[in-house]
Amino acid sequence: MPSRPDADDPRLGDISEGRILQAILSRTVQGTHTLLGPGDDAAVIATPSGSVVATTDTLVHGPDFRLAWSSGYDLGWKAAAVNLADVAAMGARPTALLVALAVPRDLRLSFVEQLADGFREACAALAPGCAVVGGDLTVSDVLTVAVTALGDLEGRAPVTRSGARPGDVVAVAGELGHAAHGLAVLFGRFREDGVPVPVDPSKLATGERAALSAQLRPSPPIGLGAVAAFTGATAMMDVSDGLALDARRMAAASGVTIALDGAALGDDPERAIAGGEDHALLATFPEGLLPPGFRIIGEVRSAGDEDLLCDDRPVDVSGWDPYRDWDSVSG
Repeated sequence: MPSRPDADDPRLGDISEGRILQAILSRTVQGTHTLLGPGDDAAVIATPSGSVVATTDTLVHGPDFRLAWSSGYDLGWKAAAVNLADVAAMGARPTALLVALAVPRDLRLSFVEQLADGFREACAALAPGCAVVGGDLTVSDVLTVAVTALGDLEGRAPVTRSGARPGDVVAVAGELGHAAHGLAVLFGRFREDGVPVPVDPSKLATGERAALSAQLRPSPPIGLGAVAAFTGATAMMDVSDGLALDARRMAAASGVTIALDGAALGDDPERAIAGGEDHALLATFPEGLLPPGFRIIGEVRSAGDEDLLCDDRPVDVSGWDPYRDWDSVSG
């Protein structure tokens, strides 16, 4: 996006909250399920089934993103996508997002305009009919984006992570390991003296471009959450912290062992198992009920000594931990 003269792109600390909100709200759209959108004390969302799924997630500058690497558009898209994936993982269709922003005074208005554009276009691409319907705005030294997502189960029971049964197949929809590859590219190639620097697209190979897109603008298969639920998924969850950690969580919640097939995990099984932030959908199905869009990567067994196996060997990878040192990320 071309830079704008400072007079046309003021610092947020130099203008009113009303002007900031007007810039954001002018970029929102009316969602299919919205009865009353931004502008009142609360939004009103239609829930035909009477069952609402709600989830929340926060992105903080530092542990979750770096402004040297993420544009406002990237950040808005990603903040929407990661929340939409949690709704989809329950077998629901996303209906609305509530966004709370804590922004530094010296941030430019154009950044929050791009942020709003990212939210709008991510919803349109990943969950048509869903939209931002309200939120909050405050000042902070650290840029923080907190999102609450709502979804409709359409009369179905939620698909939890605790329903996997011995004999089920383990399947995934979406990519595994690509976002971790993108993060490794950022840390390995776009830092100087440990400080992040903007990405130079001319230095990227085709595979690296795709990996960076998976990290900065993930595109989870949101619509397949409801498809999985309708087909008969016994358990499901969003792979946000890496397949190893999330599959262990599913196995522990279900009281089973999950056995993965390394050959089904792609060209880099280690990265597929350890990498986080892909936001693929991990699900289990009775044999013979696999819906289109999912691929089998293993099986559910009766509980044994290990929650998680890969090629019949224990998996010792722990998965993504937001409290660890980011500088430990490597290629």
